[in-house]
Amino acid sequence: MTPSPSVPGSRMANRLGLSDRIFVGPRSRKLLAAIEDGLDRVEDELAIDLRMTDRLADSASRYLLEAGGKRLRPMLVLLTAQLGDGTTDGVIDSAKALEMTHLGSLYHDDVMDSSDKRRGVPSAHQVWGNNIAILTGDLLFSRASQLMSKRGERAMQLQADTFERLVIGQMHETVGPQEGDDEIAFYLQVLADKTGSLIAAAAQCGVIFSNAPEAYEAAVVEFGEKVGVAFQLQDDVIDLSADPEKTGKVPGTDLRAGVVTMPYLLLGTATDDASRALKSRIDAGVAEIAAGADPAILDEALEELRMHDVTLQTTALARAWSNEAVAALSVLPSGAVREALTRFADAVVDRSA
Repeated sequence: MTPSPSVPGSRMANRLGLSDRIFVGPRSRKLLAAIEDGLDRVEDELAIDLRMTDRLADSASRYLLEAGGKRLRPMLVLLTAQLGDGTTDGVIDSAKALEMTHLGSLYHDDVMDSSDKRRGVPSAHQVWGNNIAILTGDLLFSRASQLMSKRGERAMQLQADTFERLVIGQMHETVGPQEGDDEIAFYLQVLADKTGSLIAAAAQCGVIFSNAPEAYEAAVVEFGEKVGVAFQLQDDVIDLSADPEKTGKVPGTDLRAGVVTMPYLLLGTATDDASRALKSRIDAGVAEIAAGADPAILDEALEELRMHDVTLQTTALARAWSNEAVAALSVLPSGAVREALTRFADAVVDRSA
């Protein structure tokens, strides 16, 4: 039987978990083809680049890659590259390096957050233990640095600066705000460092390695960082989702592990008795879970939080960051790339997984 032709944009929609409305209209067709071809190449080469001669290292390194993922960062590298010479070898290498860096951070995050699942499969530390999961993340960081080293000193500096921000963001998330810190401003900075910095680097790499005009760099960096914050804020909403089949995570995974999210922080600013009581129940439940209680003890409280106005406020805040990201694109030429970036910023907030 002859296979049916794929629907335009279907590969993109499947990869990103976002609607294919990012690429719409006649002038987006050529752009979409370039992005999908580039993503195919990134995917194929990542599978090769992450092969290890050691059997354990090989299976652990490819574990989360093969579990899927949105590939947001490679997509942004490829998209902003269309402002210049398009999909050059340098664009592909940087896209792979940044995705490796992101994957490496997931191995570490899941250990630190005691997450049971990632992308619908058991977290790496559930399969191999904490030590191997951490070392696997380190291996991916090493491979990413090797790739960037092929592209010269500037590429290595960008990789190092981005990695430094990732680590600092994780450190700050771990220790939490200190006396005198505004908790919400502190949290937003953590998101900018942990998530925004890597997405900003992706957008910047597309400009650099496609030889696009240097004047576009600052704009796409600002766009990427703000989109990254918006993405993570919406993730905080998705964390409370009642549909784990879509998210690949148990609802409330972060909060059950004691990881703060924006709905929880906003709940802490509420002054009504019901909100205060809900926060107290969540805090007590987190403490009991840390002491060994069944995480299900928080099911009811987290369902209340999902329906609380602070969750809607979080989505509104994500939309505000997305709008600021779009505003940063004003220096880019009008056309298919700018339109796709704008739709991407919108889709980041509209997604449900």
